[in-house]
Formats: sequence, C-alpha cells, structure tokens
Amino acid sequence: AGVIGLVAGGVSTAFYYALNAVTALREANPWLLWLLPLGGVAIVLLYRICGMEKDRGTNFVLVAVRENQPLRLRTAPLIFAATVLTHLLGGSSGREGAILQIGGSLSSKIGRWMGLDDKDSRIITMCGMAGGFSALFGTPLAAAVFAMEVESIGVMYYAALVPCVLSALIANVISSLFGVASTSFTLAAIPELSAISLLQTIGLGIVFGALASLFCRAMHTGGTLYKKIENPYLRIVVGGCIVVLLSLLVRSGDYNGAGMSVISAALAGHAVPWAFALKIVFTVLTLGAGFKGGEIVPCFFVGATCGCVVAPLLGMDAGFGAALGLIAV
Repeated sequence: AGVIGLVAGGVSTAFYYALNAVTALREANPWLLWLLPLGGVAIVLLYRICGMEKDRGTNFVLVAVRENQPLRLRTAPLIFAATVLTHLLGGSSGREGAILQIGGSLSSKIGRWMGLDDKDSRIITMCGMAGGFSALFGTPLAAAVFAMEVESIGVMYYAALVPCVLSALIANVISSLFGVASTSFTLAAIPELSAISLLQTIGLGIVFGALASLFCRAMHTGGTLYKKIENPYLRIVVGGCIVVLLSLLVRSGDYNGAGMSVISAALAGHAVPWAFALKIVFTVLTLGAGFKGGEIVPCFFVGATCGCVVAPLLGMDAGFGAALGLIAV
C-alpha cells in the first residue's frame, strides 16, 4: 500500500500539472477547439495501435476489482495521453475517470509482479484507485471510502480499509509536496438549521435526484445512439464536429474541458440558468463519441449550476444551493 501510494502520488501529480497546462493553453488559444475532430482520430488510432480499441474505460477498472481481472499496464499511459488531448482540444470531460484507470492499472501490474493472491490483488487495485483519486483531489478519506465501495456499491470492503487509507494518505502527501492544491471551495452563507431550511433542502434533494437520473439516462442514450455509427473514426469525428458547432452556437468556452471555474462561480452565487443542461449535452456528446475523461467533475458542474439557479426559487442562498447540488448530484 505504501509503494502504491508513492507511485500513485507521483503519477497523479504529473497528471494534475499536465491538465492544468493544457487547460491554460486552450483558454489562451480558442482556435484549438477546431482540432477536436482530428484529436479524436488520434485517440482512436492510438488505442487501436496499442490493441485497446475495445477498452471499456472506468467500468473495466470496477469490473477488474469485482472479478479480479488483470488490468493492462498500457492503460495508464494511454488514458493519460487521451484525457490530456481531450482537455487540450475542448472536449467536455472530467479527470477522475482517467486517474482511476491510471491508478488501478499501475497497482494491478505491481500486484502481479509481487505475486499476490486473488484477495490481495483486489485490495492493491483499490489502493491504486484510492491513491490516484486522493492525490488529484486532495481528499484521502473520500478516496479510500470510494475505492472500498467498488466491490459492491453501498457495501464496504473492510479488508481494504487500512491499505486504502494508507495509500490515499501517502499519495496525498506526495502530491502536496509538489504543490498540488486540494480541491476546495468557500461558502459565503450557511443558513440556520430550522424546519424551513430542512424543507428547502428536501425540495432541492428531489430536484437533484431527478437531475442525476436525467444525467445518467442521457449518458446511456448518447452512447447507444453513437454506436449506430459503427466506424469508430467516423463516430469520434462526428462527435467532435458537433461539439465544435455547439460551442460556436453558445459563444462560450464554459462548457469545454472540466469547467472548474464555472463551479467556483456557482458556489459564489453566479450561474447561467441553462448552464446545467448545456453541460449535460456537451458531456454526452464528448464521452459518448469516444473522447476520454470522467463524469464526476461534469456532475459537480451540473449539480452546482442547477443548485445555484433553483435554490433562490425556494428562498435559499444561491451559493449554498450550489454546494448542495455539487454534493447531491
């Protein structure tokens, strides 16, 4: 677990700085968006050359833990490069899906080198996921709990508790030493606990539950529709072109990349009323076509912007509503 924490912390630090660099480069050079379809072709070609054209993304990491299936080491550099390229050219995706695959594949390979049995192979893969997530977001406890719930959602895999926490803590220390800032936000207003605030929160919870369901259904539907285009090169070019055209129509780069700046603005009480709907559309179009990344940061975006808009309608502070949305969705 200690070894995995060191490895995951180092790789996650590199991934963090790579994403920050390409995001800054894209924002300084908006014309890079026009290269998104071409970048998609490069991603598909790269996966095909490496014999990973049927890669199932983050889902395969989860299956690997549940069924103790080995993960290929080449998954780590492939998803690293593909996610960086997606963010550079303006695809709407997160970063956690990539880091779970990177951490999981690296730790799985190290576990095989160590000759671990089935049980410990599962645990060491969880350690990699926990370490990667912890180092990237600065949340060791959440990362460890998340990894332990992979075996069966809602059921804790307690045998992995100490290794996952240790790996997550060490990875977080490593990334902190290299200047990786923890993901955190400041709330300007927190309401008093009362019957009214509880009712307001329940109302928002219903909205966020429905929104999460909509997001999930949209992701599944988008993927199904894209699969009607059998040629993966054509599929990702079509998806890239649609994202480019939609970006030009909305005349904003807020929906390209992860959108952390929009999340911060929502938590400060500022959001465009339709931002959450557009982010869902952009994310479905990007990931469904075959671009790489994750869904968690887009979920943060969708929840925060929706909460910021809906909370005032129920008499609650917009920034606090955004915080509830970020967590709940």
